[in-house]
Amino acid sequence: MHPERKFFEEKFGVSGPDLEKYLGAALSAGGEYADLYFEYRASSSISLDESLIKSATQGVSAGVGVRVISGERTGYAYSDDLSSEKILKAARIAARIANGPARVSSVGLSEVPLPQDLYPVVVAPTDMEIAEKLDLVLRADKAARGYDNRIRQVRAGYADEVRHVLTVTSDGGISGDFQPLARLSVFCLAQGGKDGKVIQRGSSGGGGRVELKFFLEEKTPEHFAREAARQAIVALTAVEAPAGEMEVVLGPGWPGILLHEAVGHGLESDFNRKKTSAFSGLIGRKVASELCTVVDDGTIPGRRGSLNVDDEGTPTSQTVLIERGILKGYMQDKLSARLTQGALTGNGRRESYMHVPMPRMTNTYMLSGQSAPQDILRSVRRGLYAVQFGGGQVDITNGKFVFSASEAYLIEDGQVTRPVRNATLIGDGPEVLKHVSMVGNDLELDEGIGVCGKEGQSVPVGVGIPTIKVDRLTVGGTAG
Repeated sequence: MHPERKFFEEKFGVSGPDLEKYLGAALSAGGEYADLYFEYRASSSISLDESLIKSATQGVSAGVGVRVISGERTGYAYSDDLSSEKILKAARIAARIANGPARVSSVGLSEVPLPQDLYPVVVAPTDMEIAEKLDLVLRADKAARGYDNRIRQVRAGYADEVRHVLTVTSDGGISGDFQPLARLSVFCLAQGGKDGKVIQRGSSGGGGRVELKFFLEEKTPEHFAREAARQAIVALTAVEAPAGEMEVVLGPGWPGILLHEAVGHGLESDFNRKKTSAFSGLIGRKVASELCTVVDDGTIPGRRGSLNVDDEGTPTSQTVLIERGILKGYMQDKLSARLTQGALTGNGRRESYMHVPMPRMTNTYMLSGQSAPQDILRSVRRGLYAVQFGGGQVDITNGKFVFSASEAYLIEDGQVTRPVRNATLIGDGPEVLKHVSMVGNDLELDEGIGVCGKEGQSVPVGVGIPTIKVDRLTVGGTAG
C-alpha cells in the first residue's frame, strides 16, 4: 500500500471502498472528472526581535478538497473533518456546483508509484526539538549584530512544515507524497550616514525541502545574517538612483524574480486559454532574444519549488517555455490541459486542501549563456547593476511591471561604482526579453525563500537567472 494511503487509512480510517464511494458521490450530478485531495499538515514557526523570542508556535491541520469538472465549470468543496459523513457532504456539494450533462463513473482505483524522490528527508524538520530551532534564530541575531556596530535592529524567523498528501482521481489513480519544507529568514536595519540619521535595511534567507541539518552544515544562520547585514550597511552609502532609459545588468539568482513575475505568470495556461495573457496565441513565435531559454523545472532535488508530484497527482517535469527566443509552450494543470488538449506538465498547484488547483510555477529560471559576467559589466558605458529585488507589480494582460531594486549600483565606463537607492525598473516582460543582448555563464538559483501569490493563494517557488544585460530598460529614480 502507498505510504500516504496507509497514513490516511490508519490515522483517519479512510479506506479503499470509502474513496470509491466519495468519488461516486462527486459524480452523482454529472461531470467529466472528479478528484479528492487529502492533506495533513504539521508546522512550526519561531520569530525573534530585539534579541528576544517573540513567538514560538506549532500546529496541525487536516482536511480534504473535492473537485468536480464539467466542461469549463468547476465545483469545489472542502471539509476539515475527515469523517465519512462530512466528506460525502463535500462531494455532493461539489457535484451540485459543477452540475452538467456529462455523466461518467469512476473506474477502479490503482496506486501510482512515486515517479521520483526529490527530497529524501530522513528526519522531518517538524520532528526536531524546538530548542534546536530556537538556537538558529539566536545565532542569526548574534551574527548580524556582530557584523557592524551600525546594525540597530535584527529580526529573524524560522518556519517549517511537513505535508502528507493523497490524491485520488476518477480516472483511477491514487498518488501521494510526503513534503517537507523549511525556511530561515533575517532582516536588519542599519543606521549611519554623515549625520547618523540615515536608516537602511537588508534581508536574506533561504531553505528548501530539507532537514534541519541543512542550516547547520550548508547554509548556516551566520550566512544569512551576514548577508542581510551587508546589504543594510552598503545601503547607508547609497546615492539617489538615476532616472531614464539605460542599459541594465541583472545579477544572478534572486533577480530572476523579475523573470518569474514579468514573464512566468503570463505563461501559465489558464491565462492563455482565456486569452488574457500577453503571450496568448504566440506558440512558435519569437517572443525574446535568441539568447533566452526559459524553463520551469519542478524536479530539482531539495529545492523549495520542487515536488515529486503536483497537487493533482501529476509528476512534475522540466518544461521548456521559451527556447532560443521562441515560445514553446505553457504550464498546464488538468483543467487547462483538458480544455486545450495540451500535455500535462505537472504544474497544478494549490495552497491547501481548501483551495482549488490552478497552473502555477515551480522553479522558473533562464539557462546560462556564453558570456563571462565581468565582460557583461565591462560592456556597459552607463547603466544600472541590479543585484537584489524587493517588491513589484505586474499586469498579466500586457506584461507591464514595476519592480524595486533593493540593492543596485551604478555602472560607469564598465566599472561597478556607487550603490544607489530608490531604484525601480519599469517595462513589460516580453519587451525586456527582446532586448537581452548578453547572457552570463553563471546561472544561480535563489537561496530558497520565494513565495508566489495568485488569486489569493500562496505557494513556495524558486527562481533563477544568470547575469544578463538588457540594452534598454526604464529606470525610475530621483537623480537627474
